[in-house]
Amino acid sequence: MSVPTGVAAAVAATILFWGSALAAQPAVDLELVLAVDGSASIDQAMFEFELDGHAAAFRDRTVVELIRGGYRGRIAVTLVLWSDPTALKVLVPWTVIADASSGEAFAAAIDAVPRRDRAGSTGIGAALLNCATLFPDVMPAPHRVIDVVSNGYNNVGTLPEVARDRVVAEGVTINGLVILDEVPWLGAYFAQRVIGGSGAFVHSVADRSSFVHAITAKLKREIANAAEQESSAIQNLPD
Repeated sequence: MSVPTGVAAAVAATILFWGSALAAQPAVDLELVLAVDGSASIDQAMFEFELDGHAAAFRDRTVVELIRGGYRGRIAVTLVLWSDPTALKVLVPWTVIADASSGEAFAAAIDAVPRRDRAGSTGIGAALLNCATLFPDVMPAPHRVIDVVSNGYNNVGTLPEVARDRVVAEGVTINGLVILDEVPWLGAYFAQRVIGGSGAFVHSVADRSSFVHAITAKLKREIANAAEQESSAIQNLPD
């Protein structure tokens, strides 16, 4: 899968970081790329909601309990920012979360991300392709998910349905969380043209006030889906 030149450095850095982490960490149940919208439609207040919502989710006790209840009891997560096709920034590198302490560390790393205005086009298709390259080839998790947060539709670069089909063909699931502050039909758009793969879903929130709850609910569902699929796969193994 090709990567735009402007994104290559970020991709290389996070894969190198994760490759080093794999040497010291056991396998995980889920590798999750959290991709937050940094396009021009996301003002500073909305950007803060995106970050604060993700940080709060990893401080949620039920989220940690779900992670610990998995077959391996740990997941790996990275947080990235996307907008234009050549713009992908790793905000928090791959981190293994296995308990409340590591969940808090990841949340604190999100808190430390600078809160400032973002700008750019909404290249959802390119974002999917760029995010897919972040997954390591070494010791892959049984479940790989890209989670896209946005309040807009694709307006530049690769069509999202084309990118979706390429990414899903690599065994990656794409989920979405859409904010309906500008485009009331965005949930249907994501359902038809963006999400895909095993257990894929889209959550919609009407306004910013329900965003934190939606992020937490979405994360719980992703962890639970991974655990359910892993349990089913183990039960179906030949004796």
